[in-house]
Amino acid sequence: MKKSHKITYWIATVWLALGMVSTAMVQLLHMQEEADNFTHLGYPLYLLNILGVWKLLGVVAVLTPGFPRIKEWAYAGFFFAMSGAVMSHIAVGNPAEKIFPSLLLLVLTIVSWYFRPSDRKLT
Repeated sequence: MKKSHKITYWIATVWLALGMVSTAMVQLLHMQEEADNFTHLGYPLYLLNILGVWKLLGVVAVLTPGFPRIKEWAYAGFFFAMSGAVMSHIAVGNPAEKIFPSLLLLVLTIVSWYFRPSDRKLT
């Protein structure tokens, strides 16, 4: 693996992990702004708990060495959650500043997945 690919992977992965952990905490704590966002998007508030727990488990899976199949599922979960968030914001007509955080996490998910080392891939 090229050194530049390794650096790109770790930068994207660390930022992805930080973003997912921070949003998971906001969701698990049911912070008012997040609850208001979910209500505005038309989702039930219990979904905050489900997404928060899944995000934390996904971060553990992505950062833990080995277990390439679980990593694939974690990346898929991040992709579905973030692409769904982007599309939900677009569907209700939210402005770009509401869409950007989800879009950034979506891009970080794709970059981290694409540049992951061979020992973190299914063979």
